[in-house]
Amino acid sequence: MLCSVYKSAKKAQTYLFVNKRDDFSAVPEALMKMFGTPTLVTVINLATKTKLGFAELDKVKENLTLQGYYLQLTPKEDDMLKAHKAEMKNDSSEASSQGEE
Repeated sequence: MLCSVYKSAKKAQTYLFVNKRDDFSAVPEALMKMFGTPTLVTVINLATKTKLGFAELDKVKENLTLQGYYLQLTPKEDDMLKAHKAEMKNDSSEASSQGEE
């Protein structure tokens, strides 16, 4: 099962999988407007894959078969600064409570 993968011009880390290269006829117009001008990333044979980066292989195949496309939104990265500040706060709280004993 061949499919073409495109990245979004408007949304970072957003990818659109379609059955045929440059054929977006199955993709809703509203989605295409949100996606922007698609840029071809690769053509892959899903039959030879056992896994994909951020997408579930079976879900991609199912969506391509049933609706003619699959939209991949890469999970948001953790806010590392926020996590660091929370950790620093916890460390200082623990140090304060240990000094009070």
